[in-house]
Amino acid sequence: MNRVPTIGLLYPGVGAEDDFPRLEQRLAGQLRLPVVTTAGGDVLHTVDTLLSVGSSANLLDGARRAAAYQPDAVMWACTSGSFVYGWDGAQEQARRIGEDLGLPASSTSLAFAHAVKHLGLSRVAIAASYPEDLARHFRRFLADASIDVVHLGSSGIATAGEVGLMGLDDIARMAAAADRPEAEAVLIPDTAMHSLVWLDELEDAVGKPVLTANQVTVWEGLRIAGLLRNFSGLGSLFRSTEAIRIPAGS
Repeated sequence: MNRVPTIGLLYPGVGAEDDFPRLEQRLAGQLRLPVVTTAGGDVLHTVDTLLSVGSSANLLDGARRAAAYQPDAVMWACTSGSFVYGWDGAQEQARRIGEDLGLPASSTSLAFAHAVKHLGLSRVAIAASYPEDLARHFRRFLADASIDVVHLGSSGIATAGEVGLMGLDDIARMAAAADRPEAEAVLIPDTAMHSLVWLDELEDAVGKPVLTANQVTVWEGLRIAGLLRNFSGLGSLFRSTEAIRIPAGS
């Protein structure tokens, strides 16, 4: 019997942690996504809070608990808790987790950059749930990955728990408001936001690829494990099965 791909997820507190087991259930045994909650609780969307949430102590504690699931790769499933460290800092977070477990590791922020490159895109709009001062860190992060952000939209939501209450209509309106004609895709960077059951609907609403935090987290985990495959209902990113090689450390 073939082994079921297993991606360990280090998840910061509350918001949309149930997005992943729901996807597991829908895929009926094709993928395992064990979630390990790290320190955070209802995370406040401030830079200082996210720097604390993304600390090495929190991540390594979570990673060692995730090892019990025998994952093929481990993801730090937090966009803001990685991009606040900048491009080099996010790379260092992933390196420390990977070295500690002896497994491929990455984060949601790095996943966004790699997913945009995989799709062959360079100009994006951001539909951020965060306050603008925090969202600007994501814009700088993408700039360091040579991705042009043509518009940054910010909804100013203060906590992860509040984001977790958003429904499809809320998210679609946020994405459409942030979109611009010159943007090749819309990025929605918050793992506290439910999205995995709505990706095709979001793309229909916007009329172009939509990349969400939980979507790219799952995709990146499969990619770094060498197990990337198409799963239906997960948007253009998963339908684009012709992988573009992304050099290690990029």
